[in-house]
Amino acid sequence: MQCVTNTELTEYPLLSRGKVRDIYETGPDSLLIVTTDRISAFDVIMDDPIPLKGVVLNQITLFWMEKFAHLVPNHLLATDVKDFPKPLQAHADLLEGRAVLVRRAKPLPIECIVRGYITGSGWKDYQKSGAVCGHTLPQGLRESDKLEKPLFTPSTKAELGAHDENISVADAMRIAGGSLATQAQDLALSIYSAGRDYAEGRGIIIADTKFEFGTVAEGGKETLILIDEVLTPDSSRFWPMSDYAPGRGQQSFDKQFLRDWLESITFNKRPPAPKIPQEIIDQTRAKYLEAYRLLTGRELGV
Repeated sequence: MQCVTNTELTEYPLLSRGKVRDIYETGPDSLLIVTTDRISAFDVIMDDPIPLKGVVLNQITLFWMEKFAHLVPNHLLATDVKDFPKPLQAHADLLEGRAVLVRRAKPLPIECIVRGYITGSGWKDYQKSGAVCGHTLPQGLRESDKLEKPLFTPSTKAELGAHDENISVADAMRIAGGSLATQAQDLALSIYSAGRDYAEGRGIIIADTKFEFGTVAEGGKETLILIDEVLTPDSSRFWPMSDYAPGRGQQSFDKQFLRDWLESITFNKRPPAPKIPQEIIDQTRAKYLEAYRLLTGRELGV
């Protein structure tokens, strides 16, 4: 499988190019999502890709979407290149393992974040106020402590290059609508809890995660479906259970490894991105591949 940083598929219009994904409009109700090997940190896209990262993210998402199909419908139409529209067959080598054809949905205007452990921005908020997104927490929690029950802690959805902001559940309901926000909250908590329990049996702690939901019109009403990526090392914090110890930051299978390196060189968190040493690229790639192997029990062909 080749390393893919950018795609230029002239057969269909490019709808958007995000931090990681290139999205093409393949029809009035369908999209092609290509997960590239780009990597971002602190909302800055690095110049150096992580080979196979996009394949890992796509394949982990497919794994979870199949596992959670009984909980929530998703946007998948086709996951094998041979089932894509004929004009895309010429790009099979580029798209293999990293692209999906999906239903076009209207994304909710909020990020659906679930926290099972106190870490990251949640830990910073807790230190300041004793609360996270309106949830008052017990006194005396340590960094990385497991929460008594997972919390739904939504955020705004910022433009590319800007930062999301934590908001309360009440704010989320005002922004997205009470009914949809409540459905999203319930689904996010159910999916996270099921995924966390499964991952713990595979040696991985999923500390927190971010879900994307969208709506599609069905039978004259809006139906909420699961879209984008699901419980991947980019949308979640993955910690090895074997090294877990509350009271400090944790080792990780996700891009926190890259963030830590950027912090160590005092990166100012603004473009231009620094050159990533080959050693850091290789170690980051190995963490993504290990996360895939542990979760799925399969090796990714390289």
